Amino acid sequence: MNSILIDDLRVPRFLYGTAWKEDETERLTLLALQHGFRGIDTANQRKHYHEAAVGRAVILAVDRGLISREDLFIQTKFTFRDGQDHRLPYDPRASVSKQVEQSFASSLSHLGVESIDSYVLHGPSTRFGLTAADWEAWQAMEALHADDRVRFLGISNVAVEQVRELCKGARVKPRFVQNRCYASRGWDREMRRFCAANDMVYQCFSLLTANRTALTNPELQRIADRYERDVNQIVFRFALGVRMLPLTGTTNAEHMRTDLDALTFDLNPDEIDLIEHIAEPRR
Repeated sequence: MNSILIDDLRVPRFLYGTAWKEDETERLTLLALQHGFRGIDTANQRKHYHEAAVGRAVILAVDRGLISREDLFIQTKFTFRDGQDHRLPYDPRASVSKQVEQSFASSLSHLGVESIDSYVLHGPSTRFGLTAADWEAWQAMEALHADDRVRFLGISNVAVEQVRELCKGARVKPRFVQNRCYASRGWDREMRRFCAANDMVYQCFSLLTANRTALTNPELQRIADRYERDVNQIVFRFALGVRMLPLTGTTNAEHMRTDLDALTFDLNPDEIDLIEHIAEPRR
């Protein structure tokens, strides 16, 4: 299966990430859709994303009959002022709740849609705990959810203690947690376990770029040779096998195809266990 069922919505098992693509965003997003991606991750944060260009690609794909809106899972984010540059999607003098409303309205306009499948808080405002601003933003996101303008809520760049605190106090709990995933930290194992125990889906980004040393491990290459795949595909297959929802931001058309090929085969339990601990000190 190339999707998972969450409530009654089919969510793709692989997302295309649109960060850091600038003037190439429209072309690459359209290319990803042409190669079969049906999940798009973006953010209303012009510093690192070009959300309006993502929207142009989506509109082109729909107009050309490549996809329908119903085929596509769209995820975008609200980003606090400290994560933005001068190109703000809201009035910096407004309350946080009003900023969420303004950013969300801007996202709908950028993307040419009437609702968002997943709306993510793009990181808490502080490294530890949750502040009054975090709760105000989350409650504004809950209001969007209550109005049926957002299907699911999520949070990214977050520690497990913060997600635990959020789950205790939120009216609408996050369904997605998105983090950069390091092999040297057990692929964010504690967070993954918390997500699995609390009906949340763990999304992972930077699986390749954050793990360049781990990817040179000869054991990974041996597994890749066994399956006649490359190491990148093995890492993505591992992520899928332990119920992560991976993102890829590749700018290469062939890599788009081969990344999606990770959906077509399985690793055995011993191989998954080996990769799970591949960057950890040997006992």
